[in-house]
Order: sequence, then structure tokens, then C-alpha cells
Amino acid sequence: MSTAIRCEGVVKHYGPVRAVDGVSFEVQRGEIFGVIGPNGAGKTTLLECLEGLRSRDGGVVEVLGVDPEREVREVRRRTGVQLQSSALPSRITVGEALALFASFYERPADWRALLTRLGLEEKRDTLVEKLSGGQRQRVFVALALVNDPEVVFLDELTTGLDPQSRHAIWDLVRDLRDQGTTVLLTTHFMEEAERLCDRVAIVDHGTVVALGTVDDLVASIDAESRLTFSVDGRPPVEQLQAVTGVTRVEATGDRVVVHGNGSRFPQGVLGVLADQDLRMRDLRSDQPNLEDVFLTLTGHAMREGVVS
Repeated sequence: MSTAIRCEGVVKHYGPVRAVDGVSFEVQRGEIFGVIGPNGAGKTTLLECLEGLRSRDGGVVEVLGVDPEREVREVRRRTGVQLQSSALPSRITVGEALALFASFYERPADWRALLTRLGLEEKRDTLVEKLSGGQRQRVFVALALVNDPEVVFLDELTTGLDPQSRHAIWDLVRDLRDQGTTVLLTTHFMEEAERLCDRVAIVDHGTVVALGTVDDLVASIDAESRLTFSVDGRPPVEQLQAVTGVTRVEATGDRVVVHGNGSRFPQGVLGVLADQDLRMRDLRSDQPNLEDVFLTLTGHAMREGVVS
């Protein structure tokens, strides 16, 4: 698998603020790569440096083998960009917007087929300003794909969307990857990264604090899992504490929370309840996730920042 994007020691500062502070990673062709972190972590600034929309103050960037600042036309021709904030003229229709953007390229994709692919065929003659938030977002994704790009940059793709629209956009991103397009996206939604990304870089205060697959990053922190449930009768706390892998048992009334490590401790917990002939209700299993990775590596929760 060849490299689609390479950045090495990338730096961008605004006065005393180092929005991007020595970021390095590579994105392979045909993968979904996520740059994740809280608002203000430097994600958008980094993305704009990779897109050639913002001049970096240091480091090396290559997109499809060329510097996006020096080979602007080449990068524009071969990449697509969905910005965090986008706007179109108030009286333009969906079809007019796609036809206009397609006219900018020598060999554009079939924009009519894009409308069908994105579920917008019936909205072709609708003013963009009259669309729902999810539909407008799909229009801007279509505009990013109208040149049939090899690499697509998606910045905070689903912010502000309802769950149904968010899942529809996720399906679209997976389809892009499956068709061979390289996708680099930024998000502060950890669930989005877990659902979509082949690999992620966790960014905080302009630096990469972790890089890898979601599974590898979660496994690296050795975080506990939790089983939460209610029982009819007195919780068998001592027996549960003796289960292999269990680290702590909390019981309040009939409600029990069992903390543990390893993949087999849940079976041990269920075995104890069966032996005690106790009926379990309202079972919930909480597994370690990217949020736990972020908390472990940075020591703080997701926060609001001033530089995105």
C-alpha cells in the first residue's frame, strides 16, 4: 500500500500560539484516517496545511507525492475538500451548484450520478438554502467529489446533524473507502472515529499524543470494562470479587457494578449469578473506548478551545 499523504514535523503558529506543533504521520492510499481531538486542538489548522489552503511555518507536507503549497493546481485537480464552514449563493439550486463546480475541471465526475449516489436526485431543482442540515451537508460532500478525487478531506463532517443524517454520511464515507478513495477526516466525536476510521491520530494542543488503530489504542491503556446489572435478591459480592479478572465490585441495593479486565471475566460473573440462582435485569456492558484513551493520555476530558 503506497502513501497518499505524508506530513513530517508540521508547525503552524499564530503569534505565541502553536496551533500545530511538530505533527508527523502518513496516510496510506485507500484508508480512512481520522485526526481526532477536542475543539481547539489544531485539527482544522492542520487540515488546511495539508490541503494547501494555509501556509505552514515549518515541516514537510506531501499529498499524492507533491507539496500542496507549491503544486496548487495539481493538488486541486486530484483532491476534494469539504470545509468545516461552507456556503453557496442563496438562490442557487442543487443541480446548478453541482453543474457549476463540475465546469471547473477538465474531467469531472458525472454530477447527476453523484446526486443519485447521495440520495439527492429528487432535490436537483431545490434551492440549497431550503434543504435540511443533513441534505446540505450531502451537497457539500458532492461538491468535494465532483472532480472524482483520489483523496478527500472532510472537516468535522457531521457536526450539528441528527443521528439519522449522521449515519447516512457514515455509510457514504465507507463507500468512498471501499471504492479506493483515500479519506482524511477530522472529528471531535469519538464514536464517529470508532465507527469509521482504519487508523487515527489523537491530537491535543497541536501535537499527536497517540497514533494507531482504534483497537490497538484502546488495548494500549489496559482500561477496565464494566458490567452493570440488577439482581433479585442480595448481590453475591464476595463470590463476584473472587472471579478471575474482577478488580472491584460496587453494590447499592439490588444494583451491581462489576469492574474487571480481560475478555473472560463477564462469563465468570454470569456463572456466579447462575450458581446463586439469581435473576439478572437491566444488564449493560461498558467497554473501554477512544474517550478513555484520550482521558488516559491527556489527563483531562474533552474541552472547548480557541484554535480549531
